[in-house]
Amino acid sequence: MTLVDLTTPAARSSRLDGLPVAIIGAGPIGLAAAANLVERGIDFVVYEIGADAGASIQKWAHIRFFSPWRHLVDPASRRLLEATGWTAPEATGLPTGGEFVTAYLEPLSKLDAIASRIRYGVAVDAVSREGMDRTRSAGRADTPFLLRITDADGVQEVTASAVIDASGTYLTPNSLASSGLDPLGLSAVAEHVSHALPDAVGRERDRFAGKRVTVVGAGHSAANTLLNLAALKREVPETQITWLIRNASAIRVTTSEDDELIARTAIGKRVDRLIATGAIQQLDRFEILRLAPIDGGVRLIGQRAGELVEHDTHVVVNATGFRPNLDMLREIRLELDDIVEAPARLAPLIDPNVHSCGTVEPHGFAELRQPEPNFFLAGMKSYGRAPTFLLATGYEQVRSITAYLAGDIASATNVQLVLPATGVCSTGTSGSSCCS
Repeated sequence: MTLVDLTTPAARSSRLDGLPVAIIGAGPIGLAAAANLVERGIDFVVYEIGADAGASIQKWAHIRFFSPWRHLVDPASRRLLEATGWTAPEATGLPTGGEFVTAYLEPLSKLDAIASRIRYGVAVDAVSREGMDRTRSAGRADTPFLLRITDADGVQEVTASAVIDASGTYLTPNSLASSGLDPLGLSAVAEHVSHALPDAVGRERDRFAGKRVTVVGAGHSAANTLLNLAALKREVPETQITWLIRNASAIRVTTSEDDELIARTAIGKRVDRLIATGAIQQLDRFEILRLAPIDGGVRLIGQRAGELVEHDTHVVVNATGFRPNLDMLREIRLELDDIVEAPARLAPLIDPNVHSCGTVEPHGFAELRQPEPNFFLAGMKSYGRAPTFLLATGYEQVRSITAYLAGDIASATNVQLVLPATGVCSTGTSGSSCCS
């Protein structure tokens, strides 16, 4: 497969004239792409599956960010907002997901130049080329993209000149099973399995209070959930909390002392103290094989130290991380890393075995380009299964991509990024999180 020329945008024919850029997702990265396209004078349409901007973030609205506001606002979005009299929150503040949406994403999404171009309640089911599957090459770059979408009116198809997929990964969690496949028996106990970052102290309190709760996962999504459950336990002492991890320790939750994101460092220390006092029971080296229903709950069946073991619980929280939905891109030509499923040129820069959030090098369209001209993965989805994404990284990605689409190659290649110094890190949600 031939990649696009780095010196000029993919050739644009009359068949593409008048067609908008399609942005998938109205989260922080999708809206940042929209803001950059507004400044470039390029038409676009944003397709958002939720009813509002930042719909995925609203699901973990109670969780506080690691990063302060100064790292959370996209520069182009800031310029558009400030032109309307908007004032940025205090730079050092640490917002919750809900505060982030209310103070930033909502006003951004309601700007006239952006609001008129967002279609809510729309699922993008597939992306292809008009009249072409992935095997046809002749005239491919000059052929409009075809997006099959589902909305309140049913299934439709729309066209676009380029596609920026910023749909995130929150809706596609990793499996509870160590194999990466859904564990056997999942369908029989699905009602007892919770999504990541449940609001255990607030709106979902009744599901967890006084119950045996098992949190599966070794990252910061798991750690945040454990802290919330510990707060619930102080109110309802009958609540029992188990932290189940596959390895001997949860190294990603242990951050270095020189981590600029102090809030993240504090999370690991607080979890350690709760384990030491017995408020949380840690069950390590547990490889889940299958699930089975029991009265009022679920039995986790797995291996530990080579032996078959069982663990009974009322509720399982799946905090094992997330993966990109690539099924919708089956007819798009992609070049992805075999391991983390990130764009092949980006993968070495974000390898979680080597890099933390703060050591990722600046990157843009050149690292994100695909054999499919003018198609880009951006934001958390561009990181595949790597858990080291920060919002500031995604903002620079879409700034570079939109400059490229505008033909401004000098700006597109001049990528710059200032990230906080960090230790080992992981994020827990769609592009920003309990974490970003």
